[in-house]
Amino acid sequence: MKQFRSIKGTHDILPKDSYKWHLLESIVHEVCTKFGYQEIRTPIFEESNLFTRSVGEESDIVTKEMYSWKDKDNTVLTLRPELTASVVRAYNQHNLGSLAPIQRYYYIGPLFRRERPQKGRQRQFHQFGIEAFGSKFAEQEAEIIAIAWHILSKCELNEKISLQLNSIGTSKCRSVYREALKNFLAPYLTELSEASKKRFNSNPLRILDTKNEKERSLLKNGPKISDYYSKDDQDHLDEVKDYLSAMDIPFIINPNLVRGLDYYTKTVFEITSNELGSQDALLGGGRYDNLVENLGGRPTPGIGFAAGIERFLLLIDEKKLKLNQPNPDIYFICLEKTGLSISLNISNKLRLKGYKIISDPLRRSMKAQMRDANKSGAKYVLILGEKELQENTIIFKNLENSHQKNIEQKKIIKFFDNLTN
Repeated sequence: MKQFRSIKGTHDILPKDSYKWHLLESIVHEVCTKFGYQEIRTPIFEESNLFTRSVGEESDIVTKEMYSWKDKDNTVLTLRPELTASVVRAYNQHNLGSLAPIQRYYYIGPLFRRERPQKGRQRQFHQFGIEAFGSKFAEQEAEIIAIAWHILSKCELNEKISLQLNSIGTSKCRSVYREALKNFLAPYLTELSEASKKRFNSNPLRILDTKNEKERSLLKNGPKISDYYSKDDQDHLDEVKDYLSAMDIPFIINPNLVRGLDYYTKTVFEITSNELGSQDALLGGGRYDNLVENLGGRPTPGIGFAAGIERFLLLIDEKKLKLNQPNPDIYFICLEKTGLSISLNISNKLRLKGYKIISDPLRRSMKAQMRDANKSGAKYVLILGEKELQENTIIFKNLENSHQKNIEQKKIIKFFDNLTN
């Protein structure tokens, strides 16, 4: 009989790893809440046009990577390849901007792109991210980047990483720069890679993001977008830099940083690690002041970032950071069938007090259960055997110091209350 296996580019998150996900997600919840951000959850599939209009018809996501299908009513649907467009759709659909002039959201969830699987890149992958709507000012960028930095610090990942910053200006600035870049590259067109040749006409700024070393060397002598900034573009970037410096967040200006999606304006940024190989980006984002309007809403500035959870956990493993797996507090050993009702009753009451308790449902020997208790990492063991049932007691044993004592069954809850006081 065939044994089924997971689909290429997907992976199971087993219990030996899932606790790491839980810890990272709890850090995201904690930090975002401290900054006043609220969680938003959107469906995992949307109308395909939502992504075509937001990320750009010529982007790699739309041309090569989307999982799309025609529904029974002939609507073309797509498993979400990114989350900003979905959040903007929800923002517009529910008129969230009417609730307050600034709206702050964060999300955690799976996404889908049909890419070539490799280290740090899967076809079903997971991200957390944040989006803020309403402010056109540079302090909003500072807040967004500070959240990323706080999460990295909480994960002990704020060393050996690089915050790369750039501005791609407004549409007017980019339009002039796009022509200057094309004029510079035109004599070398035959030498460019096939991907860059295609981008030359559709979206030449994406060539700046090339991984081809020959092209990167060529671009060092090319025009810089900073030469085409308006005064407002330059002032805005200078403010962002000042605010980051005020928070002691180090950064470098990367003039070739453009990000891969069409909706960005002005500030773009990435945080990378040299310990992740070719897939070195931990998170990235930027400002998108036209996206809300382009997707049917009122003109509203926005900014956000997205971070790959798999890559965060890869880096945690690479740096051999210790994430403590949560162990049970109590292992309850019941050696007699007639005592099961008592053990279940006491366990239930202690769980309501906040204790993590496990027990053996196989009715194994005392030796086997003690071996299991030690393996589980439990702090304490409660033992209910034939003698204890006759005497209405329970044996309490501290596995850390081997201290042991008999306690009356009716006093066991109060004993644990005093144990934590």
